[in-house]
Amino acid sequence: MTTANEHDAASWRIVVGVSGGIAAYKAVSVIRQLVLLGHHVEVIATPAALEFVGAPTFEAISRNPLRRDVFENVHAVQHVAVGQHADVVAVVPATANTLARMAAGLADDLLTNTILATGAPVVVAPAMHSEMWQHPATQANVHRLDERGVTIVGPESGRLTGTDEGPGRLAEPEDIVAAILAAARTAERERAAAQQGRDLAGIRMLVTAGGTREAIDPVRYLGNRSSGKQGVALAARAAARGAEVTLIAANVEVAVPDDVQLVRISSAEQLAAAATELAPKQDVIIMAAAVADFRPDRVSNDKIKKESTDDTLTLTFTKNPDILRNLVEVRPEGQLIVGFAAETEADDVARLELARAKVKRKGSDLLVLNRVGWDHTFGREETEIQVLNLAGDVLAEDVGDKLSVADTILDVVVAERSDDTAN
Repeated sequence: MTTANEHDAASWRIVVGVSGGIAAYKAVSVIRQLVLLGHHVEVIATPAALEFVGAPTFEAISRNPLRRDVFENVHAVQHVAVGQHADVVAVVPATANTLARMAAGLADDLLTNTILATGAPVVVAPAMHSEMWQHPATQANVHRLDERGVTIVGPESGRLTGTDEGPGRLAEPEDIVAAILAAARTAERERAAAQQGRDLAGIRMLVTAGGTREAIDPVRYLGNRSSGKQGVALAARAAARGAEVTLIAANVEVAVPDDVQLVRISSAEQLAAAATELAPKQDVIIMAAAVADFRPDRVSNDKIKKESTDDTLTLTFTKNPDILRNLVEVRPEGQLIVGFAAETEADDVARLELARAKVKRKGSDLLVLNRVGWDHTFGREETEIQVLNLAGDVLAEDVGDKLSVADTILDVVVAERSDDTAN
């Protein structure tokens, strides 16, 4: 996921509404970070907010004129146009009064008019004294906004105005910026999905996900850290884009959409059997599962007890079948196969060379490369990938959440199938 210190690939129109709380001065930092990241920021300040921070500050930091009144630029229908043109509307800080007016659907100033007029995601960062935040009325208003899809960031617990401490402190500017950009990315992805429509309609697709487990005894196994999130995301997005999807899930605990046919397995041999049976009927196969290269040569029928062994335990292993290579060798004409390469190599160039060698060795049409390690990819919501073809050319790159990356991979699949049809 892009952080506040990294540039997003897109530049968005972001409206930052500032309401009248002492934390209004922190909104300046939020605006500045967004501008430095290359986004177009327009500020709407309520009259109360301008009691805390002056208009020249907002204009200098945002690099745009401050918007403050419904009756400014009436010819441009400003009270509607600002919200209509926004990619995200954020309220930083959101006072108890502002939250109440939003929850009630009031439109008594430019900020609340803009919120009602926008179809863009809305992000609010509440800030107020603890008693106000904890009051049942405020909590009810926040709950109502949450039900409407408004993103709530914070508040945090800490030092408030004066000597007070407790919940109600504005979230850190970096966290607010991250939430704003995440909302923009999600909305952009949904728009892209709508434009894509059902470009995989009529395609039968097999996806594998998760990590295999190789039994050692009835209670222990050899496994890996794959959560299966990327494979499930691929299956979900493929189904949303019209494909008839079967997912072979190896020890996956992530929720799988109802429109995806699910086959649960555990070991590499079970995955190989299921994939071999299903593969001939598929137009596309995406092998996203992390498959164990080896399995124990002998599986104990009883739990291996440390009392019955010496200070060391020696296990011997045998290679598991090369499922990807085997599927490539017997695939029917026209079937497109996508492999995955998870590499710990830290050097970008060296890691890419490993992927190029693998795609040639396996013979798959495409290979998705991602870096893994102690602090990379496994179990995380964000990932970084490159998609290579059999010649080793990088066809696409993406950094983002699993669903965004899934769409990038599927875009390449669609393009490759179109090229094959054209040829």
